[in-house]
Amino acid sequence: MSQQTLVLVKPDGVKRNLVGEIIRRCEAKGYVVADLRMVQASRELLAQHYSEHEGKPFYEPLVEFMMSGAVVAIRLEGNRVIEGFRSLAGTTDPTVAAPGTIRGDLGRDWGLKVQQNLVHGSDSEESAARELALWF
Repeated sequence: MSQQTLVLVKPDGVKRNLVGEIIRRCEAKGYVVADLRMVQASRELLAQHYSEHEGKPFYEPLVEFMMSGAVVAIRLEGNRVIEGFRSLAGTTDPTVAAPGTIRGDLGRDWGLKVQQNLVHGSDSEESAARELALWF
């Protein structure tokens, strides 16, 4: 059963010219890039995307970070792609993310207010549907 998920290459990944490497890793795993766009995310879009985090201490730094540069939004397709991409991305903290993962190989802690960890991936079919509708 094929699924779709939203993958975002965050501003740190775009600025570091890692978009191609991140897509390469997704395609090497056998997933298909069904749609792709580069956007400058608005505060309104990010408020909708991160609505569950509103009011938390990291919310405003996260929104500011996501507005700091271009974001590449990817509609990724494949069997169990939601679970598979999250495994490919690695844990949220790049310092402890496993080698071989996007965050483990390419990310690091920069000591900033918010973790700049290169990518976002939807965490469930429900969030994937909601997030894909926002970004595409």
